[in-house]
Amino acid sequence: MECHELSQKGFILVTGAAGLIGSALIRALNGRGYDNILAVDRLDSSCRYRNLVPLRLADYWDADDLLAAVLRRSDDLGPIHSVFHFGACASTTETDARYLVKNNFEYGKILAEWAVSRGLRFVYASSAATYGDGSAGMEDREEDLHRLRPLNPYAFSKHLFDCHALRRGFLQKIYGLKYFNVFGPGEWHKGDMASMVFKAFWQIRRTGQVQLFQSHRPDYADGHQRRDFLWVDDAVAMALFLAQLPALDSRGVPTGGIFNAGSGLASTWLDLVRPLFACLGVEERIGFVPMPEFLRPRYQYHTRADMGKLRSRGFAEPITALAVAVEDYARNHLIPAAEAGEFHAFAG
Repeated sequence: MECHELSQKGFILVTGAAGLIGSALIRALNGRGYDNILAVDRLDSSCRYRNLVPLRLADYWDADDLLAAVLRRSDDLGPIHSVFHFGACASTTETDARYLVKNNFEYGKILAEWAVSRGLRFVYASSAATYGDGSAGMEDREEDLHRLRPLNPYAFSKHLFDCHALRRGFLQKIYGLKYFNVFGPGEWHKGDMASMVFKAFWQIRRTGQVQLFQSHRPDYADGHQRRDFLWVDDAVAMALFLAQLPALDSRGVPTGGIFNAGSGLASTWLDLVRPLFACLGVEERIGFVPMPEFLRPRYQYHTRADMGKLRSRGFAEPITALAVAVEDYARNHLIPAAEAGEFHAFAG
């Protein structure tokens, strides 16, 4: 089997380049000696550009300019051999479904059609939010896509793309990652969509305690709602692995498809925040507040990635333990940022 090698010839195109996973991916590529990166995003007044500052890039394009070039089949982009499509509005509380469908589904559809027509390796970010309440399971089988019932417009927009890729037969040729709860450095711009690790750190710094949502189901105690949390470096490792898979396996079967991307474990919110108190050297104080009414019917109480499919393709790297990842994030990123006086809006 011949691997699809990342190359210095031509560009590695990364959309969502200034985001959490996109910037971490470029950082990992730079670490492997690749600086032929065509970064694509929509920069705004959030200072998200700061995630790109330390990175080595060959070029930067605005996302709308990229779309226009793709639609006119322009050669202005230059030679491209791989596409990582991580650009999206990822707000699970965004209510403008029209905007989400246009930005997350229609944009991705056009980009994927273009990439497949050129024979480019295409790796994209889907989301575990597409699984809804989990009643239809959380196994990454393409034949089960029609059974999923997303709970919010963001998840619906991602689900639309997965289903489109299936209908068009693209899932034999492209690689989708259903990311679970990814956290790590580079998410400071995300506001309410930042991870609970990030928000809890600043809560503890500001007030000495953490506020979590109460459970509104009798089968889950407060703080014992469970999620599959994934360190961003592991999220990137999975994307890079798929980007280099042979197009066909040893039996001649296409290796493309949709893959769960998580730790494979369901950890509680208490498991997530407790290491922060130890890192900050303060007494553990955790309180609980009512979950907003609008969120209750669309809240996921238990998520866990079945990682068998990705492992069966040969992904053998260990997943960083949650406590280790939280401590790394706090000690090597959040505490230094706090001591440098960054993130004033969170520090209070």
